[in-house]
Amino acid sequence: MAMLDGRKVTARILIMTAALIIIALLCSMLGTEDISLSQVWKGLSQDESATALNADYEIFFHIRLPRIILAGIVGAALACSGVVFQALLRNPLAEPYILGISSGAGLGAMLAIIAGLDIVFLGRSAVAPFAFVGAIGTVALVWAVGRYACRASMTGLLLAGVVVNAFFSSLIMFITSIAESDKVFSTIFWLMGNISEQAAIGLWLLSGLVLTGIVGLFYLAPGLNAICFGEAEAKSVGVNVTAVQWTAFGISALITAAAVSVSGLIGFVGLIVPHAVRLVFGPDHRQLIPLSALSGAAFLIAADTLARVIVAPAQLPVGVVTALIGGPFFLILLIRQTRRRGGYK
Repeated sequence: MAMLDGRKVTARILIMTAALIIIALLCSMLGTEDISLSQVWKGLSQDESATALNADYEIFFHIRLPRIILAGIVGAALACSGVVFQALLRNPLAEPYILGISSGAGLGAMLAIIAGLDIVFLGRSAVAPFAFVGAIGTVALVWAVGRYACRASMTGLLLAGVVVNAFFSSLIMFITSIAESDKVFSTIFWLMGNISEQAAIGLWLLSGLVLTGIVGLFYLAPGLNAICFGEAEAKSVGVNVTAVQWTAFGISALITAAAVSVSGLIGFVGLIVPHAVRLVFGPDHRQLIPLSALSGAAFLIAADTLARVIVAPAQLPVGVVTALIGGPFFLILLIRQTRRRGGYK
């Protein structure tokens, strides 16, 4: 792997950061109501009683900006998790939900909704905590099975995730079949992925958790680079393969669980973004992780904005938009991988 030019990497990160800010500002202007940036900035110099009468200021800071930040944090978490799972499993088709995290979060959210705990009281809803607990519980279960039953191999971890995911998905379908119709609608809407203003309540806690996780993954980047060449090669250069694998897995699972708990199941972000960044900038994880975080944030902000405006005043679940983009991308990637290997073996 070629040596990285530190100045070039810094320049790329700064350019992507600027692009993310521009995309976020442009998306903040789009919606069912047109707003003026001049009115928004004017509100910054007004007192509290005056800003209450400034509709543009209220829409920007209390509705659109929190939602945009939330979409950016979720996109960054899913993209970085995708980078790590593709490296650990050495599989370009791996994504954050491959280990059953989605089904665990979905089961937790469904139980909260079915039990009537989705009602917001004092600005709080039990859906996100239940989804987070479900996701973390699933991660712990998959970790235990993969570590003890399958001798801590990444392949065993993958198989355990597939089995757990199938089992929890069956439970979700069973609960859906016996639930009341209004509860089923709420659950299905959540399962399709949904960035909402209500979910932005725990924004700063989520931001701190995800950003800390991304920094941790960045420090594991040299080890991930070595593992991509094979475990034997990584061990030969002094990398503690087991420690890097399980630490990276734990951090990625945690930030994915946090993201899923507030946004529902948004697929393909962890598949599309890492490949696009890798294609443009190369496979070195020291730049792949931060650039994927910025690109994932920009991608999901744009996708959520499209979901808000495409059928306005109604809204599409953002997971529908990412699936419409990611489905064809996945098929193209699958065909390329199959041709490269000379067909299915």
